Amino acid sequence: MWIEQAESVAMSSIVYASSKPKPAVVAYVKPGSIGEELGFEPGDSLVSINGIQPRDLIDYKFLIVEEELHLEVLDINGIHHHIDLEKDSDDELGLGFTEALFDGLRQCNNKCSFCFIDQQPSGQRKSLYLKDDDFRLSFLYGSYLTLTNLTEADWLRIETQRLSPLFVSVHATNPHLRSKLLKNPRGSLLLEQLSWFSKRGLQIHAQIVVCPGINDQEALEESLTELAKFGEGEWPAVLSTAVVPVGLTKFRPSSDAMKPVDEVCARTVIKQVEKLQLQFKEKIGSSFAWLSDEWYLIGGKALPPRKHYEDLPQQENGVGSIRAFLEEISEASKKLPTKLGQKRSCSWVVGRLVVQALTPISEKINLVEGLTLFLYGLPSQYWGQDKVVTGLLTGEDLLKGLSGKELGEELLLPSVMLKEGEAIFLDGMTVEELGNTLEVEIRIVHGADDIMAAVIGEV
Repeated sequence: MWIEQAESVAMSSIVYASSKPKPAVVAYVKPGSIGEELGFEPGDSLVSINGIQPRDLIDYKFLIVEEELHLEVLDINGIHHHIDLEKDSDDELGLGFTEALFDGLRQCNNKCSFCFIDQQPSGQRKSLYLKDDDFRLSFLYGSYLTLTNLTEADWLRIETQRLSPLFVSVHATNPHLRSKLLKNPRGSLLLEQLSWFSKRGLQIHAQIVVCPGINDQEALEESLTELAKFGEGEWPAVLSTAVVPVGLTKFRPSSDAMKPVDEVCARTVIKQVEKLQLQFKEKIGSSFAWLSDEWYLIGGKALPPRKHYEDLPQQENGVGSIRAFLEEISEASKKLPTKLGQKRSCSWVVGRLVVQALTPISEKINLVEGLTLFLYGLPSQYWGQDKVVTGLLTGEDLLKGLSGKELGEELLLPSVMLKEGEAIFLDGMTVEELGNTLEVEIRIVHGADDIMAAVIGEV
């Protein structure tokens, strides 16, 4: 069996999560929930459910389906409690936890030259250097994994608990080329793994990071064609494929042979993939393979219309996300007044890669009498990238790019620049530090409606 064979390859390079789960620490208790009735409080720890210690949020959700539960709880004061309860099978406990994984993160065992995590400077917060390659986070949150660090027990769990769809970084279907890209012999097993998914009625969304001169041109066509074979039938094993450009920073080794995607490359890939989309549409009823928005922006071409992206299966991977946002903000802008009662000026900062797409919206906002919006599209000196997406801008980039600029009464910062749940940028600078240095009030904005409310000064 190929899984057993894979088990013997590069075993010492696999990073496993802890074998014994830690208690799940409660972060919040939903008001009116069973958990609140039982007396749960933030800081309490759930040790076991019916004698079983959940390894992660997936186990937790499977275990609480039982109608009769015995919970072992360690409260915030270190006192153990044993609780018995009866409930309906579809009743949740209303508990949220500080972590999704109670036995640790399964990290990556590949050595990809294009890995963005390896292209960071040293000395930043530790979480930025964690190489997530955990199938459970892929199932829960749509993060991409390579399938190279799975044990036979992991494959059995995926099948038994029906953990589908997963999100898989393919990069190439050719076994030799994929192993070369991942620098891992286990990378060659992909096609057998896709057959495994297909035979069990399990599904994936795929991703190809295009590295010019390595896995583009004929290799890209081969990969998309092979993946599309698994996209056929009433229950396809591969639901969609995203094609994204490699991202390179100034911190990568000067000796590597990686090349950035330029305008010529972008236009070539767009033409190639759009031709294949027509073939896939005719054969399997779907375009199947989609280009991320960066290709069109780098290539200086207009984004496709919304209908092109069908049901946006890869939106979280940057495929159609800008088009969807443009529609949302265009709809939200219909609520703008024609005139403000009191004059207002503010600024909005985004990555230079997307500023051109957002300029029409900025122009529409500036038609409101008494309102002035300054839209700034910045490069990233920190990463050494001229055209960068908004989420990669650092505090240093904002400080250098906005110093001396007219910022108005308030600076609007998209939340994608910040660490989730904290007002801190990728380089460790805080929002407060940035505001103090630029001497401007900063407002974090989340989504189209929030941006429209912010530009007119609504609280």
